[in-house]
Amino acid sequence: MSKLDYKSLYNQSIQDPAGFWGEAAKSLHWYTQPVKVLDDTRKPFYRWFSGGEINTCYNALDRHVEEGRGEQLALIYDSPVANIVKKYTYSELRDQVAKFAGALHSNGVAKGDRVIIYMPMVPEAVIAMLACARIGAIHSVVFGGFASKELATRINDAKPVMMISASCGLEGKKVVPYKPLLDEAIQLATHKPDKCIIFQRPQVQATMQEGRDLDWATLMLKSAAIDCVPVAATDPLYVLYTSGTTGIPKGVVRDNGGHAVALNWSMKHIYNVQPGDVFWAASDVGWVVGHSYIVYAPLIYGCTTVVYEGKPVGTPDPGAFWRVIAEHNVNVLFTAPTAFRAIKKEDPNAEYLKKYDMSNFRALFLAGERCDPDTLQWAQEILQKPVVDHWWQTETGWAIAANCLGIEAMPIKPGSPTKPVPGHAVCVLDETGQEIKGAGMGTIVIRLPLPPGCLPTLWNNDERFKSSYLDAHPGYYLTGDAGYIDEDGYLYIMSRIDDIINVAGHRLSTGSMEEVLASHPDVAECAVIGVSDQLKGELPLGMVVLKSGVSRSDKEIVDELVKMVRDKIGPVASFKVATVVKRLPKTRSGKILRGTMKKIADGQEYKMPATIDDPMILDEITESLEQLGYHARVVV
Repeated sequence: MSKLDYKSLYNQSIQDPAGFWGEAAKSLHWYTQPVKVLDDTRKPFYRWFSGGEINTCYNALDRHVEEGRGEQLALIYDSPVANIVKKYTYSELRDQVAKFAGALHSNGVAKGDRVIIYMPMVPEAVIAMLACARIGAIHSVVFGGFASKELATRINDAKPVMMISASCGLEGKKVVPYKPLLDEAIQLATHKPDKCIIFQRPQVQATMQEGRDLDWATLMLKSAAIDCVPVAATDPLYVLYTSGTTGIPKGVVRDNGGHAVALNWSMKHIYNVQPGDVFWAASDVGWVVGHSYIVYAPLIYGCTTVVYEGKPVGTPDPGAFWRVIAEHNVNVLFTAPTAFRAIKKEDPNAEYLKKYDMSNFRALFLAGERCDPDTLQWAQEILQKPVVDHWWQTETGWAIAANCLGIEAMPIKPGSPTKPVPGHAVCVLDETGQEIKGAGMGTIVIRLPLPPGCLPTLWNNDERFKSSYLDAHPGYYLTGDAGYIDEDGYLYIMSRIDDIINVAGHRLSTGSMEEVLASHPDVAECAVIGVSDQLKGELPLGMVVLKSGVSRSDKEIVDELVKMVRDKIGPVASFKVATVVKRLPKTRSGKILRGTMKKIADGQEYKMPATIDDPMILDEITESLEQLGYHARVVV
């Protein structure tokens, strides 16, 4: 298939999805071949590879060993905070996973049972995930260090028989004990897991509860390795919770068959890597990027994956990423734009990059939130390698739009994730549900069926799946994003639908204003929110973080920013207010919490976001907004 050009391959995937993905599925090991590649008997609940039996762990580990590649590196663990580098071959990783699967099985975990994994970025987190997949248990990874109350809601929804955790996590220079948070969550939860397995780290020795808590190391000494269990392709592999607008998290379901096929296909066609290459997704296993591109896709495809326990800056300096790339011969890096904004802020001239040999590095992929053109261009200039902004969601599990380097590398247009990836029939609809032809901005949707790897439903909640994603535009999946498609077929994601602001009847994208602010030479990162205004409905408010070493006054820079928006977007934007802040509130994956800042500015009550990286930042934002005349009430 890969010999075709992009247009031919894309058209084939849309016109004959069953034929296209049936061919892609041949690259994997199946215990039983699928009876039906695309099962549309329960529309809109489409299923992929019905009747097929597969095991994701077997495809990620055992088959590579059996094909003679057991001595190839499978996983490199690099922790600048723990000062450890540890490497596993495919044989070593398979053996560790098989033994831990035996430990789970001997402690009552069976096919179909749920297991919650609450772990830091250590190899044991990957081992736990793959061990669940090995025996057909459904894992749900929750960020290590996540608040007890939030963990309790996930325990109540998933109803796990087992919890897997560690004594602590290392967040930069901070040591975060996990066990007290885990104990409190279990106490708060109405559902009580039968047992907990705890991985003791040298920094903290967790107190164990007799009769419930089991020690990881002790189990591994006495457990026997077990083989993979065949599961239905349509059986869930994992449930990953994403924030819901109601405050109740949504459990995104990922199946075994479609997930393995899509991710395996993506490694070659999107990221242009080969088995044996070193692929690094600088994310966390608590996020979908960590599931897809730290754990599953690189191993299924036969690459070496990197598990990094550190930050882009501060562990110990802005050269952290360059060190990892040079030391481990990383070929492709996948990270969030916010990581590069952090590096750019601390080292705007990329002085640290000059210390490292980047000769094996081939491409950078960015995703997680919209990449402003200035950050993309900065990365292009310093790396002199392809920099690909691509767009996807927790729900889809892999890219919706990308510059597919393994099919046909296209000219890069800063601000666009290029074109839809084969399998994704992306459209832009207006307010009446009609498709917009031309470059008009509207709601971005994907025509059903979604390709393999995307969510088939929500955990135990088909109705919420329909109401959240399908009911707004029957026959389409609602992405929740707004944007447009230009005359060359390039897609532009301008903002979440909720971030389109209405200024005196004009619908404007906050993303377009952020593009202008980010292009200022002194701005490291920024956010624009719409705040309520009695006269015009909403007015844009800009918040900017300056690069290190800027000596000019805040007022001088703000005046320039206001003029730039007026010159590039026009007076219609009514952009008149901006403020300089030390930092922006973000989730742990790097997404800026624009909605929360809007509520603060509008004086509305708001709930502390469960995924916030540092709650103290909201106090700083509130103080800055109060100086501009805004007020807020906090509800925790």
